[in-house]
Amino acid sequence: MNGFELHPQLAADSLPVCDLPLSAVRLVNDSTYPWLLLVPRQPGLVDIIDPAPDDRMVLMAEIGMACDALKALGPCDKLNVASLGNQVPQLHVHVIARRKDDAAWPNPVWGVAQAVPYGEADAERLISALSGFLMDHENR
Repeated sequence: MNGFELHPQLAADSLPVCDLPLSAVRLVNDSTYPWLLLVPRQPGLVDIIDPAPDDRMVLMAEIGMACDALKALGPCDKLNVASLGNQVPQLHVHVIARRKDDAAWPNPVWGVAQAVPYGEADAERLISALSGFLMDHENR
């Protein structure tokens, strides 16, 4: 996917999990919420309608895989899926596992609580579990 570069803010705020056929999957480095980003590895994408129609279908399938992974790996009352891009213009999709007892429930997560970065061991365990689930799911 020639010419793709991850936006510096996304790189700073998240940790790499794995690459799916279209998207880089990243874990937002905030242990307050189980939160993934999917970033299609194509240059110049801003809005969710920007990928070619076939790639939009791939992106939707990858969003579904990310949702399945978060639900499988921890308690989840509701999944929030969003593509805002108001602060970071590069197309990225947020997939957030929400719980009724989380810091922001029932409101959106943005701006509610200060980010609490994962400890190194916790991040490695979660990334390994997420990567394993996604890679297994993709190969089905």
